[in-house]
Amino acid sequence: MTESIQRADIIISGHVQGVGFRYFVYTKATELGLNGYTQNLRDGRVEVIAEGPVDNLNKLLEYLKQGNSYSSVENVEVAKSEPKYDIKGFDIRL
Repeated sequence: MTESIQRADIIISGHVQGVGFRYFVYTKATELGLNGYTQNLRDGRVEVIAEGPVDNLNKLLEYLKQGNSYSSVENVEVAKSEPKYDIKGFDIRL
């Protein structure tokens, strides 16, 4: 049985910029073997695009809701879709 692969477009709001949040996302996504990227948005939120096994995406979402010790996550918006397989590895974008 093959594991279901999905894409998640995630927007995190709260105190999530300037606190190492993108590196936190990168570390967790890499540990989970996900493909994608994270980047700061101009309005103070952080965007995460991630693809991989559904179970691993759900684990990442739990990490994102908690945040790292320097952040304060207020909201996590998620839109799941079919994978595009257009990204290999996980990156921090500026």
